[in-house]
Amino acid sequence: MVKTPDELALMRISGKLLASVFEMLDGQDLAGMTTMAVNDMVERFIVHDLASRPASKGQYGFKYVLNCSINQVVCHGVPSEREVIREGDIINLDITLEKNGFIADSSKTYMVGTVSAAAQRLVRVAQEAMWEGIRQVRPGAHMGDIGFAIERHAAKNGYTVVREYCGHGIGREMHEEPQVLNFGRRGSGLKLREGMVFTIEPMVNQGTRHCSTGDDGWTVTTDDGKLSAQFEHTVAVTKDGVEVLTLRKDEAAKLRAA
Repeated sequence: MVKTPDELALMRISGKLLASVFEMLDGQDLAGMTTMAVNDMVERFIVHDLASRPASKGQYGFKYVLNCSINQVVCHGVPSEREVIREGDIINLDITLEKNGFIADSSKTYMVGTVSAAAQRLVRVAQEAMWEGIRQVRPGAHMGDIGFAIERHAAKNGYTVVREYCGHGIGREMHEEPQVLNFGRRGSGLKLREGMVFTIEPMVNQGTRHCSTGDDGWTVTTDDGKLSAQFEHTVAVTKDGVEVLTLRKDEAAKLRAA
């Protein structure tokens, strides 16, 4: 659960490499691409450009390098040759990367072309909710502080937070202890210690928080068919607060604000 300084140094490398995957995606026009084409592009970039391993491929029997969750899909969307990303969609791309034996995990919801004002607002609030959670991370704080801040921000904006899926410890394995819930009570749960590394990944819904898994055994959708958005970073508890290991260059100002 607590990483040594040497282990944390290796996790910084993985996190920086994964951030570069999203920076590459930021320059792509996703409209008209199939989700499988995005998957293949990301795999080529991780393997050939970054000399790394896409950690999701083969994990739990999953065949692909990323999850692609469009509109009402909450998480775990499966790449497909038949699914085309369209103008006006929102799509969460959830990607993992392993380098030197350590894994980083991050996701971002992209707005494809011109999206509705309602979708824009949901995406903005979901990202803000993640940062509200990250702001709570420091030695002596509690896991419940993170979940409380996330759910409070979503609720005050009229949204709900999915409870069935959550953040998690990460390191040599993709999913380690502890669980990092996106709801909670202040002062409750595990006390944070310097060197802990975990993900914070709220899934924020327009309507009901309830969701269901499809027949493929992977794809999770909102029960009411309304939109869902998610953002995720891998973070480390530092002596003075928090370090976002998967921070992208365009997010430096957000980290300073945190």
